[in-house]
Amino acid sequence: MTLPITTFALGLVLSLGVLVLVRKGELHGRRAAGWMVLAVLAFVGALMPGLTDWIGLRLGVSYPPMLVALIGLVALALKALAADVEASGQERRLRRLTQRIALLEVELYGRRPVDVKDEGQRPADADP
Repeated sequence: MTLPITTFALGLVLSLGVLVLVRKGELHGRRAAGWMVLAVLAFVGALMPGLTDWIGLRLGVSYPPMLVALIGLVALALKALAADVEASGQERRLRRLTQRIALLEVELYGRRPVDVKDEGQRPADADP
């Protein structure tokens, strides 16, 4: 009987934590939806503890609790993949923005842009 209570408590803590992070603006709503789905699944698992066994037996899993671990592992792998895709997109956008700034500096100053370490210094031929 303690596993359902623990699962329910973890789901409650997770959902409250997600709501607090969204309210503070530290977690975007789109990402919060996935975490709320996880909290709802924890609630369902707490309210129906035999559900894992039933699904595992229907799928032919010899030890049904491992189904939860497998699903969790796959979910973590998908989350890591999504994070890598997002990071790659941000890197691409940053690189393009850097190139656009360089092109604008060439257009503005009429020569190669100033290095980042020399950013505080203005080119001699630039107007004040």
